Amino acid sequence: MGEMEEVDVDHITTDIPSQKCPLVCESAHHSCVDRENNPLTGPVFRNPVCKVYRFQTVDSKWMLVREQMEECTLSFSIPKQLLSLYIQEDMSRVQDLRELGELSPHWDNLRKEVMTRYGGIISSYQETLAELDKITGRSFKPSCCKAQKSLEFIPINLHTQRMRVTCPKKTDAFYDIVTVGAPAAHFQGFKCGGLQRLLSRYEAEKKSFSTAYQCIYYSPEHTAKAQEVLSTMSLLQPLITSLADQLLQAAHEHSSPGLRDALKNLSDKTEQFVHTLKDELVKSALLALHAAQPGFVSKNQKQTLVQGQHQGHIGQGSDQNQSPVQGLPGHSPTTSVTESTAVCNNVEASQTMTGGEGGLLPPKHQDSIPHHKEYDEEEWDRVWANVAKCLNCVIAMVDKLQEEDNSKKESVPEQQLADVITSHNPGDWREQLCPLVTRLKECVMEVVEKAKRAMTFVLLQEAACSIPQGFLLQQRRDVVFSQALAALACGFVMRLYAGMQDKGFLRQLHLVGLMAQFESLLSTYSEEIGMLEDMEVGISDLQRVVFKITEAKTDDLSDLQPLVCGRRDHFTVEVPLPQLVFQTLPEEIREGKPLRVFPVLFNVGINEQQTIAERFGDISLQERINQKNFETLEAYYKSLSEKVPLECLPCFQTQTDIKELLETLGQNVVTKKRKNVEILWIAGTICRRLNGIRFTSCKSAKDRTSMSVTLEQCALLRDEHQLSKDFFVRALDCMRREGCRIENVQKNIRCRKYAFNMLQLMAFPKCYRPPEGTYGKVDS
Repeated sequence: MGEMEEVDVDHITTDIPSQKCPLVCESAHHSCVDRENNPLTGPVFRNPVCKVYRFQTVDSKWMLVREQMEECTLSFSIPKQLLSLYIQEDMSRVQDLRELGELSPHWDNLRKEVMTRYGGIISSYQETLAELDKITGRSFKPSCCKAQKSLEFIPINLHTQRMRVTCPKKTDAFYDIVTVGAPAAHFQGFKCGGLQRLLSRYEAEKKSFSTAYQCIYYSPEHTAKAQEVLSTMSLLQPLITSLADQLLQAAHEHSSPGLRDALKNLSDKTEQFVHTLKDELVKSALLALHAAQPGFVSKNQKQTLVQGQHQGHIGQGSDQNQSPVQGLPGHSPTTSVTESTAVCNNVEASQTMTGGEGGLLPPKHQDSIPHHKEYDEEEWDRVWANVAKCLNCVIAMVDKLQEEDNSKKESVPEQQLADVITSHNPGDWREQLCPLVTRLKECVMEVVEKAKRAMTFVLLQEAACSIPQGFLLQQRRDVVFSQALAALACGFVMRLYAGMQDKGFLRQLHLVGLMAQFESLLSTYSEEIGMLEDMEVGISDLQRVVFKITEAKTDDLSDLQPLVCGRRDHFTVEVPLPQLVFQTLPEEIREGKPLRVFPVLFNVGINEQQTIAERFGDISLQERINQKNFETLEAYYKSLSEKVPLECLPCFQTQTDIKELLETLGQNVVTKKRKNVEILWIAGTICRRLNGIRFTSCKSAKDRTSMSVTLEQCALLRDEHQLSKDFFVRALDCMRREGCRIENVQKNIRCRKYAFNMLQLMAFPKCYRPPEGTYGKVDS
C-alpha cells in the first residue's frame, strides 16, 4: 500500500517540479460572470464563484482564464416535481386496483396488501415533500448531508463549472462541466449492495415470491409492457378524443383542408392506439383477470355441470376437492375465454361448483405468463378491431363527403358557384360524421376500460410478488433516479443555453440527440461498490427521459423553470425559453419534437481502496460497466455520423480522428491495467468532440472530483490554447490551491483543505495529487 502508484500521463501532464505559481489568480466580483452576457442563466444558476488567472503561452504571451462555478436551482426543484409525480402515479395505481372490481378472496387479500404498501410509500413521499417545501434559499446539498433522510432525493453537491479562455490569437472559448456526487441511496446504506446487485438478486428470487404469495409470475419485460400500454393509453385516448372533436369542427366549418388534416392526425393516432393493444399480454391478462373473479368456473366444470343437470343431479360431476385453479390460464389447455365469460355470468351455478361464495382456492404458481392454445380470441379481438372498423367508416364518410362536394362544384356553372357555396348548409357534414365519430370514441373508451383493467391486474401480480422487497427497491430506485435526473437536467439546460447560436448543435439536438458522459472515480471496494451499483442503474434509467423546448408564457424567472411530467417508465422535461429566443430555434424543436439524451458511464477508481480491490478484490463491475458503455458510445457515434454532417461538430486544435479515439478507448477498456485513468481522459475528449454534456462524480463531488476537473482544465489549456508545458504543473497547482474547487470544498465542510491523507495520496495517480498544504485529515 505504501508504494507510489504511477501511470503513463505523457499526453496529459508534464513532470515539472511544483512551485508556487507566480501568475495572477484573483477572485472576481459577481458582475464579471456570464449572466450579464446570457440572461438565460438567471432562472437556473445562482451564487456564482469566479476566479481569474493569467497563464503564459508557448510563445511567451499571456492568456486570460476565468473559472466560474455556480449552484443549480434544479437540485431541489426537479426532485420536488418528481416526488409529486411519484405520489400522483401511486395514488392512481391504488385507484386502478380499486376499480378492478370484485375479486375472489385470495386475490382480494393480495390487492388489499398491495394497496397498503402503496399507501405507505405515498405517506413517506408526502412527508419528504413537506420537509423539502420548508427549505428556502438553498440550491445545493452539501456532502455532510448526504445521508440525511429528508434530503435523500436531492443530488449531492451539484455545481456547474465553466472555464472561459481569452487568447491573443484565438477567439474566446469556454468549456463546461457538471460536478455532482454519485447518485446513490446513502440514507438506505450499502450493507447488502447497490441497485444493480439487489435487482439481479430480487429478479432471481421473484419466482419463489410468486409461489409464496400464490400469484402469477410475470417477467420484467411483461411488466414493462404493461406499464407501456397503460402509459400509451393514458396519452392517446384523450388525444384521439380531441382530434375527433377537431374533425367535427372542421366538418361544421365545411373546411376541406381542415378536414383532411384532422383526419390524417386522427388516423395516425388511432392506428398507433390499435397497434399498442394488439399484444398477447393483453389477451392473456384479460383471461387471467376473469379467472380471478368470484364464481369462475372452468370449461370442464361447466360441461360436467350441464351433464349433471340433464341427469337430474346437479353437482354430481363436481369434485369438491378439485381445485378450480385448473380453469386458470395455463392449467387447462382446453379453456376458452368465450366459454369462461359465459360461465362467469352464471353466478348460481358457479357458487354450486365452488362450494358457495368462498371463491377460488389459491392459484398455483405460474412459471411464465399464461398461454392458451385454444383461447378463443374473438371477444378481445372484436373489441379492438371495432376501433379500426369505426375509423375506416369515418375515413370512408370523409371521402364520400369530399367527392360529393367536388362533383357539385364541377356540375355548377362558374358564375353560380359562389351562390351554391353560400347556400350550402355547413351543418350537413357534421351531421353525417357525428354518429360515426361518436361510435369511434365509444369503442376507444371500451378498449381502454378492458385493457386498463387487464394491465392493472398484471401489475397487481408484480406488486404482490414484490412484497416487501420490491417496494423497498422501488423506493431506492426513485431516490437514485431523482438525483441523476436533477444532474442531467442541469447539464442539458447549461448545454442548451450555451448552444443557442450554434446551428450545427441545434441540428444535432433534434436529429439525433445529445450524449451525456458521466465520469466516475468511485472504487470497487467496500461501500463504494454499492454506490457504483446504484449509480449504474440510475444513469441507465435516464434513457427513459426526453426533453422538450417550449415557449415560456412570460419572461419572468418563475416561468423559465424546467418542468417535469410523465410517470416512472417515461418522463419528459420541458425547458421553457423566452419568446424571442424560442423563435430562433429550428422548426422541429419549436413544434415540440422530443429530444433524446444518450447517457454513458465510465468508471475508474483512483484511491487507496481501489488499490485493495485490484490486488485482492474484484473489479469485474468496473470492467463490465466500461465495456457496456463503450458499446453504447460507439452506437451513438454511428447514428450521429449517419444523420449529421461532420461540419456540425465543434473544431479543436488536436484534430485526432474520432474513430481513432474510439479505437483507442476500446483498446483501453479491455486492457488489464491498474487505475487506467486514460479511459476517462479519452472518453471526456470524445464527449467534447461530439458536443456532449460532461459530468464528473466521486462520492461527494468534492475532493477526487476537484482533482479531475482541474486536471482536465489544464490539459485543455495546453492542448487547445498553447499553455506552456513549463507552466503546466504550476497552473494545475494554482487552480487546486486558489481556484473554484477549493471554494467548493469550503462550501461543503467549512474547511479550505481537501480531505486526503498521505496514504491516499501515495495511492493516487500522480496527476491527481493536490499541492502541498491543501490537504489534511478532514472528515469527508
